[in-house]
Amino acid sequence: MFQSIKKNKLESGVIVGIFIVVITLIVYFICNALNLGTLSIVIALIFSITSAWGSYYYSDKIVLSVNRARPATKEEDQKLVNILDSLMIASGLPNKPRLYVVDDPQPNAFATGRNPENAVICVTTGLLEKLDYYELEGVVAHEMSHIKNYDIRLSCVVSVMVGFIVMLADLFSRMLFWGGLDRDNDSDNKANGILMIIGLIFLILSPIFGSLMQLALSRKREFLADATAVEFTRNPDGLISALEKLENDPNQLKTANSATANMYIVNPFKKDTKEGKKRTTSIWSTHPSTQDRIEALRNLK
Repeated sequence: MFQSIKKNKLESGVIVGIFIVVITLIVYFICNALNLGTLSIVIALIFSITSAWGSYYYSDKIVLSVNRARPATKEEDQKLVNILDSLMIASGLPNKPRLYVVDDPQPNAFATGRNPENAVICVTTGLLEKLDYYELEGVVAHEMSHIKNYDIRLSCVVSVMVGFIVMLADLFSRMLFWGGLDRDNDSDNKANGILMIIGLIFLILSPIFGSLMQLALSRKREFLADATAVEFTRNPDGLISALEKLENDPNQLKTANSATANMYIVNPFKKDTKEGKKRTTSIWSTHPSTQDRIEALRNLK
């Protein structure tokens, strides 16, 4: 676990560094296409550093806002509050995570925040209504595992940054489509041709690579969080039963989007499959298959 935490911290730093480089190249390319001259690199650097700083320190607020989450209250969500309190000693977390609720019938949950001191656990009303005490305990323990392993920092920062890159790419494509960019190749643009070509390549490919990185990071950490949750609760059956209910629930999560789907305990997008057909993990899967996760949990018994 300690090795995983150290690795997650290192990966977070590397990803932020890569993000700054990618955004700098993309913005530099756009500024050059707008004929801003020598100001292009200055604007690109300021923009990329500012956006990276904002993504790191405000990622939890951004994610909660996107998912339209509200703070949980002791009066309305007593069972959730009691479960969190009972798991605090077993988890060894230094600070109690804040609790939030999304009003949606699909049972699901996620954790977010830049570190355990600023962590949030968010659950849907469907989760509170459809799971019994031990099933809900397993889900909360799973999210607390993500917090303790620093998965929340990595997944939240990656989600916000990937979403930001996609927005930039979309903005550029709209500007290009509507003729907002000057396509004249003057001498200054020719002098910066190599950097502009690199910027264009990043502009086109970065959303794809970012999404693939986001998906891979999510999948490989779910198994560890499941195993750690069992260490907290000493009850694999609770989490197994919860995963089965979450997998079989037909409701779509209305606030779900591709940028934050990897953060949930199960994929919030429901896809129709033929009866009896096993769902498998593909390169585009945000999560390992629920069957694989349940099998791994049963092997722990």
